[in-house]
Amino acid sequence: METKPETHKKRGFMWIIFLIILALLFFATLELGKHTLPGWILGAVVTIAFFLVWKKVLGNSVWWARCIGWAGLAAWYAIALIISKPPVKAVPAVSGKSSGITDVIHTPSGDLTGVLSEDGKVEVYAGIPYAEPPVGNLRWREPHPAKPWDGVLAADHFAPMSMQVRNSVIMNSLVQIIGYHDYKFSFEDNYIEPVSEDSLYLNIWKPAGDVSNLPVLVYIHGGSLQTGQPWYQDYSGIGLAREGVIVVNMGYRLGIFGFYADPVLASESPNGTTGNYGLLDQIMALQWVHDNIAAFGGDPNNVTLAGESAGSACVSALSTSPLAKSLFRRVVGESSTVTAPKPAHSFRLPDEAYKTAEETKKRFKVSSAEELRNIPAEKLASEMNYHHHITIDGYVLTETPYESYAKGIHNEEAQFHGFNREESAPFILFSQANLKNYEKYVHMLFDEPYVARVLDLYPASTNEEAKRNWADIYTVYYFTYGHYCWERQAAANGIPAYVYHFTKDNGRLGSWHSGEEVYLYGNIPNDSALYNEKDRELSAAMLKYFRNFISAGDPNGDGLPVWNASSDGKTIFELGDQIKEENSPYLDLYNILDEMYGFEPYTIHQ
Repeated sequence: METKPETHKKRGFMWIIFLIILALLFFATLELGKHTLPGWILGAVVTIAFFLVWKKVLGNSVWWARCIGWAGLAAWYAIALIISKPPVKAVPAVSGKSSGITDVIHTPSGDLTGVLSEDGKVEVYAGIPYAEPPVGNLRWREPHPAKPWDGVLAADHFAPMSMQVRNSVIMNSLVQIIGYHDYKFSFEDNYIEPVSEDSLYLNIWKPAGDVSNLPVLVYIHGGSLQTGQPWYQDYSGIGLAREGVIVVNMGYRLGIFGFYADPVLASESPNGTTGNYGLLDQIMALQWVHDNIAAFGGDPNNVTLAGESAGSACVSALSTSPLAKSLFRRVVGESSTVTAPKPAHSFRLPDEAYKTAEETKKRFKVSSAEELRNIPAEKLASEMNYHHHITIDGYVLTETPYESYAKGIHNEEAQFHGFNREESAPFILFSQANLKNYEKYVHMLFDEPYVARVLDLYPASTNEEAKRNWADIYTVYYFTYGHYCWERQAAANGIPAYVYHFTKDNGRLGSWHSGEEVYLYGNIPNDSALYNEKDRELSAAMLKYFRNFISAGDPNGDGLPVWNASSDGKTIFELGDQIKEENSPYLDLYNILDEMYGFEPYTIHQ
């Protein structure tokens, strides 16, 4: 039996361990939740005070007094979390310390100033309105041009991201730790980025100083047409601006606000349109660039349109939109298109869109789109899973992009597009295949006559084989097949298409979906240990290919390995540990999809 001193000694040891665990959980919550400094100070004071009081008083008191002490500590921790809740704050245009304010820029829309990057080599102009806020009666209407502003606009912070449902702050921090492996402890990011239905603003990066006639890249961010924001560091325009390119990106309406389609709304519209409000926003941003970019030193007649994931789907749609004609010359598409006979995502036909609209009205117990306009945006945002698809509206798109390319209708004169080796990785992270479910998964994607052929092409005798096969099949079905269609459509229409396959591994995203962006846009952080010298060399080469294409429609030059335009889809250009031409992967599976969807060889339009 333990003696009384031994019992007290053991109890004293255990309460210290418990206090350490509780304090660590509290401070981890503060950091992952981006709480402000007062919470840290109060938490530290309370923890130290509790330690001293317990050691001198509570440790030898009756059990109920000790319970009150622990409850008091928990209450003070809760108070610290409440008073240090991160504020909502606009994201600064320059991460780190700006080196100053730019000279005044005079545009047809008004005068404005931006801020200089920390090294003074790039000017950034953020939060420039290109359309009136699409709120109130303007919800689900074509965007109206922004009215000119008075005075000098201080374009030094990004506008709110478009209305969307967001993860909790703690969840976002865990994603950075588990998914991206690049979480950084800092008191500079202890705030929440704003979200708003009022989000039709654009941002510009340009080389510092007096420049003229520079090529322009306009970028559309991804996020399944449901989420996303224009200020993410991986696709910041700062890397390209250092290479002599002016970069523009924009917020556009997402989810139900950008892609809700209703026949009543079409009847309200002077153009008979509904369902493509997000695309209309992008077109208005392109028009703003055409009318204003010369004031920043850009050439309005040398614009390249780019996008990643859902942004790339938008690029491929705008490539056949009559409204976007003459607003850009070239296109860049990363990891998605809607050019297949039946696009795998981000696209639906009007009947399906209208049916989903009726279901939305039933869920909100309303009978009209006008009643939906009276519902707060925060509540409507929950419908994002139902309305994130481009459709045929007879105005933005008069037919599917597949049908337009078959007729020789397109807006671009050159293409630069491709996909990553592990596109499927983040999407099947929690739905991995094994021998038990592998065949069921294949049935989910392929019509019955083709399932056996797919299983013969990708046989599995172990769980590991089933897992690997499913990752490849998912990658092809949702991502790469659309690019295979697009490059053949380009070849048939005499459009040079430079198609890549990104295969580089690293300590961060590797070749997962969106992993190529930080390389292509030249934004690998100098102090990041997640990338090595080989990664930086690859990024330098990709940035040069990209800059050359944006400038003149051909990525070649600067002593880089020769990148030939695609002619038949059988070869592709690898960007990875090696930069070289390779045989296109997945051709046998592409042939099955061609048969299933009825992809027809194109008549040459040259």
